Amino acid sequence: MSELSIKRLDGDKLLTIVCVVVPLIALTLFFIYPMFTVFLRSITLADGSLGFENYMQTLTSSGFWRATQHSILMGFTTMVFSLVLGFIIALGLHRCAFRGKWIIRIAIIMPLLAPSLVQALGLIFLLGRNGVINRVFGLDLDIYGFWGLTIANTLYAIPQVVMIIGASLVLLDARTYEAAEIMGAKPLRQFRDLTLPAIFFALLNAAFVVFIVTITDFGNAAVIGGDYSVLATEIYTQVVGLRNFNMGAVVGIMLLLPTVVSYYIERKAMQRQQGGVSGDIQAFVPSFTPRRDIPMAAACFFIAAMILAVVAIVVYASFVKLWPYNFDFTLKHFDITIAGGYSSLWITIAISLGAAVGGTFLIFILSLGLVRLPAAISQTIQVLAAMPAAVPGIVLGLAYILTFNSTSTPLYMLYGTATLIAVINFYHYHTQAFLTVMTGFRQFPTALEEASGSLGAGLGHTAIKVIAPFVSPMLVSVFFFLFMRSMVTLSAVVFLTTPQLDVAAVTIMRLDDAGLTSQAAAFSTCVMLVVCIALGIMKLILSVQSRRTRHSSKEIAS
Repeated sequence: MSELSIKRLDGDKLLTIVCVVVPLIALTLFFIYPMFTVFLRSITLADGSLGFENYMQTLTSSGFWRATQHSILMGFTTMVFSLVLGFIIALGLHRCAFRGKWIIRIAIIMPLLAPSLVQALGLIFLLGRNGVINRVFGLDLDIYGFWGLTIANTLYAIPQVVMIIGASLVLLDARTYEAAEIMGAKPLRQFRDLTLPAIFFALLNAAFVVFIVTITDFGNAAVIGGDYSVLATEIYTQVVGLRNFNMGAVVGIMLLLPTVVSYYIERKAMQRQQGGVSGDIQAFVPSFTPRRDIPMAAACFFIAAMILAVVAIVVYASFVKLWPYNFDFTLKHFDITIAGGYSSLWITIAISLGAAVGGTFLIFILSLGLVRLPAAISQTIQVLAAMPAAVPGIVLGLAYILTFNSTSTPLYMLYGTATLIAVINFYHYHTQAFLTVMTGFRQFPTALEEASGSLGAGLGHTAIKVIAPFVSPMLVSVFFFLFMRSMVTLSAVVFLTTPQLDVAAVTIMRLDDAGLTSQAAAFSTCVMLVVCIALGIMKLILSVQSRRTRHSSKEIAS
């Protein structure tokens, strides 16, 4: 082997180590260390000694058990409603034939483009004391509390159920159903004996995803929960209201336990589902069957209308003069002067761009390094990289304030900066971004890298010229995913804002708390507009990339 080849191999090994070590150091500093700090503070007593008295005090508190019971009851209720409604939409989109499915697809995307508390705001405009339905029908519905929170969380969770179950339905082989039909199996029996068993793990996966999202959500609970306390608001009360950080840490650890268990079961369900997937699948193309498709279409459009109505009413309310008495058009609610005005929106855009750029780069180099490590080491690091998904945003936010608001750590300089908020936004959604990019790397043909190496290119040159273009659709998706989620997240950042540094979702919450509901709706509309523009740009870029790939393939074939 020539001296040049040896130097290139040594350089590739060094680059591989750097690609793995740098993201691991960041993961340690900004995830493992903060989570350890939460546990340490939970066992730190008032006199500075260590012990489990904080846990004993919490476990004997009626307020904690009331919040726990509320969270579990609301979580299971939301899970049932979301599964039923999401299952209907998924079946309608993938197993039925009717027109207008694009409207339903738009509807299920909308909750993901808005802060979670938008569902709560919309319900207040619809079903609140001065809501449209109460005034039109002369009712006296009280939307605050258990039912309001359950409905808001259900509408927020339905899209995730649809995506998980829909991804499973797409993988069902049409030939299986053709064989069953030839054997005389009726549609109901096909559904019972073929469809349900095939998507069982997707249903289980969706159930636990909804449960995790529901019991850890802070936005809807803060706006429409009223006196119905849940664990997420209990943490906020302990930290912000009572300034009791140690007890807040205890509640955070207690909230972490059911979330970790649910996440573990959800991961296992997903692995079982993926393990049963065949590579040779013939797509199912439904034919119009009136007895099945007309009722399913009606149900799907009704559910989609509920989701759209909640978001649309928020946008509409931002343009009316005085809700619900004067519906004349006005732009006065967009003239926001309190709570920092629109400065938090521009700051949030900058933070989201920072999280997207830095996060995409770190995920890319980590994935680049992992695929070149021995399997045992790579799998261990992959487990570590997937761990942030098991930590609720409210708990991660608590971990950051306990860690970075302490002068005992040199990282104290980050507290109160936009950089720290960008970092927490990235690690809050680290797992989803990491798994997406790793999927792209697993699909990468090793022959391309070998060809690049045989031409004398090192790992760095190959990564830039060969690997990055191949996985660019995943990188684009991850970039915009991190940007859009950073724009609308609330629970992870609610503890990190200061009077000088605010973010959009917290501004919406403060406007609502101040009784300026119409201005909160106006600000929500602006945030949703930014996210929709980002989504449009992402789809345009992916479309251009897809056309270029098809064009290149045709040139190679010819």
